[in-house]
Amino acid sequence: MINILFISFSLAMDCFAVSITGGSSTKKPGILDAFKVGLFFGLFQAIMPLIGWLIGYSFRNLIDIIDHWIAFSLLAVIGIKMLYKAFKKTEKKKTAITRLSTLLVLSVATSIDALVIGVSLSLMKIPLYLSVIIIGLFTFIFSIIGYFLGHKIGKVIGDKMEIIGGVILIGIGIKILIEHLL
Repeated sequence: MINILFISFSLAMDCFAVSITGGSSTKKPGILDAFKVGLFFGLFQAIMPLIGWLIGYSFRNLIDIIDHWIAFSLLAVIGIKMLYKAFKKTEKKKTAITRLSTLLVLSVATSIDALVIGVSLSLMKIPLYLSVIIIGLFTFIFSIIGYFLGHKIGKVIGDKMEIIGGVILIGIGIKILIEHLL
């Protein structure tokens, strides 16, 4: 049980960081927007281990070969887009994390590790459904907290948060890539 708590906490941290970035770009954070972010991240973090469990050990080698490249690419594209908008000389429009397309891309990118965790869970003697529920709840809660925390941080830092957010997303992508390549 302690293993699943540590796994849940670890998986929730990327979503927490992305939620901070997203929350920083809001003028007035609404509970519905925070709930939407938490729900998307929480559901994806819960569904991906379930899919990983179903795929099982037989496909693990294939997943290990490409998962980090997919996550890196998705996070890098969003991060570069944020940096581009931050440095663009025209009217600065922040990337809205609550836009469906952005939220879907970020949800997939931050949950690819959870897919691989699901494959690992299939080899452990840990109850699948309890694990999936705990992972989803941790991520849901941390994402909502991150969204509101990001708004507070964004007020203090201002426009620089878009740059920081882009760098954070690219950094998370690089971290995922390095962890899998080493």
